[in-house]
Amino acid sequence: MTESKDGNPFLNSSKFHSLYSMARTKRGYVARRRRNKTRSFASGFREAHSRLTRIITQQQRKALVYAHRDRRRKKRDFRCLWITRINAATRENELRSYSIFIHDLYERYLLMNRKILAQIAVSNKNFFSIFSNSKKILNPQIKI
Repeated sequence: MTESKDGNPFLNSSKFHSLYSMARTKRGYVARRRRNKTRSFASGFREAHSRLTRIITQQQRKALVYAHRDRRRKKRDFRCLWITRINAATRENELRSYSIFIHDLYERYLLMNRKILAQIAVSNKNFFSIFSNSKKILNPQIKI
């Protein structure tokens, strides 16, 4: 048997290593499942964004941030669209402008949300013409 630098013949033996060395950790299955989960998220991404694990995790985080931001943005965009449609319908039916129309609705306590008003403006043009023809409904100060 060969001796080690300390003079102990057992330190270099294979029995010592099999008895006193730590067991090898096998976590490949867990890690592989975690990586495959993120890879399936990035399956539609292009180039390295769908192949390299580190870049996939970065892109996943960025995509989720964009999704969170744009859920709020969508509400804002739809409200803007509805206001534009109502404004076009009010001007088409000679009610001057959107702001005056909404102000008059609030004065009359006709509280309707903009989504419903926009649907009415698109589908039923006569509804807004009723408002424009009978201005006394919206503005009681007008003498006809």
